[in-house]
Amino acid sequence: MLFSSLEFLFLFLPVTLILYFALPKRGRNTVLLISSLVFYAWGGPPFLILMVLTVLMDYGFGRLIYRFRDAARAKKRILVLAIVANLLLLAFFKYTDFLIESLARIPAFSDLKPLGITLPIGISFYTFQALSYVIDVYRGDAEVQRNPFRFGLYVSLFPQLIAGPIVRYKDVDAELSDRSHTLSNAANGFITFTVGLAKKVLLANSFGELWQNAYRMPGNEQSVLMAWFGIAAFALQIYFDFSGYSDMAIGLGRMFGFHFLENFAYPYTARSITEFWRRWHISLSTWFREYVYIPLGGNRKGSARTYLNLLVVWALTGIWHGASWNFLLWGLYYFLLLVLEKAFFGKLLDRLPRAVGHIYAIFMILIGWLIFAFDGSDTALLFSDGVAYFLRMFGVGSAGFVSGVDLYEILRNGILIVIAVIACLPMPRRLYYRLYGRHSGGMQIFSLVAVLFLLVLSTAYLVDSSYNPFLYFRF
Repeated sequence: MLFSSLEFLFLFLPVTLILYFALPKRGRNTVLLISSLVFYAWGGPPFLILMVLTVLMDYGFGRLIYRFRDAARAKKRILVLAIVANLLLLAFFKYTDFLIESLARIPAFSDLKPLGITLPIGISFYTFQALSYVIDVYRGDAEVQRNPFRFGLYVSLFPQLIAGPIVRYKDVDAELSDRSHTLSNAANGFITFTVGLAKKVLLANSFGELWQNAYRMPGNEQSVLMAWFGIAAFALQIYFDFSGYSDMAIGLGRMFGFHFLENFAYPYTARSITEFWRRWHISLSTWFREYVYIPLGGNRKGSARTYLNLLVVWALTGIWHGASWNFLLWGLYYFLLLVLEKAFFGKLLDRLPRAVGHIYAIFMILIGWLIFAFDGSDTALLFSDGVAYFLRMFGVGSAGFVSGVDLYEILRNGILIVIAVIACLPMPRRLYYRLYGRHSGGMQIFSLVAVLFLLVLSTAYLVDSSYNPFLYFRF
């Protein structure tokens, strides 16, 4: 079930909210837990067993680590076992068929056939969350959770279950036991959710269709301008798609008394790739930094070890996004850029005019999204298609620089493009809070009207359109 679906908006969410607030505090976690399990089972009932297994397994590992907290060797062995068990489950469901298909391209293994394993929804997200709990208990950064149902709620909590943001246990530990509910929190949550819904439905879906049109266009008919316009449309689609979903998750969390950290901070305003990754998918970057990069030694053991640690992190970041070679290449692409900035021209970028750094960052980001976009089972075909598309962006094999059809398509979507560019900037938010500080009463009325308008408009789009993908749903 997607947040941007009619059954969620007008059936699941209202029923959950009514039941949740109809009960006293001691019963609300039960409502949330049952609702979360129903939400997950809606998309794939058999995989509910796997998620419950993960909950029970990591709850047990946490209790064992606490029990042997004074026995360093035993505690460490339990941690290693927990990490291996979680990653083996993730690897089996996510990467087995990918490895079989890759081996089958070697003549000696050509008889190998994929097993046809279906990827459980959200397994990458909830596995990382469960692991963060075990590791934090091992480090002493979080108290062991003695209530298995409360731990189950942490792992399965439906607002961020299938697409993040990745919530670390220590960030919500206290709120799992006791959280406050105020009208202000609920209102802010509703506003954040609705804005995220509009970003997903009105912007991401629209740019997704533009990208599909450019992607499917025959190569000999595609101009340089249309190739760039297409990949720019994909960049806007994936940003509004994922940031919109994160906003919806954060908003839902607020409605139920949870405070999830922001996952995006206007990444397309970055002046370098280093800055971009401080702003994009912050919860994933934070997870890899705290649970992989720093434990490997971070930057404390010399330049060569630092670069090796970065290589490991970015290779893992790439394949975390999907079982396809292009994702690994995408991760290594960013590893190379980050190393170059760290070793050579990072300080130069800081001294150059902001516009120069911004143009550089956007150019590199678009090339990165091109690598990301061409994924699938037929790796050789997709790589060749991706390379051909890349060459057309620079005039090789294209139908000229520009055509009348291209200009018409861009002008026809001019208002949408302007709205999207403005929405990528912090300016609207700053302006809103500035006006709110001066005219709080009027801005409250304006907010209510604007949010209701966005909700009605988004609902109308969902009723009318059958195009409603979610790119990160598969991760």
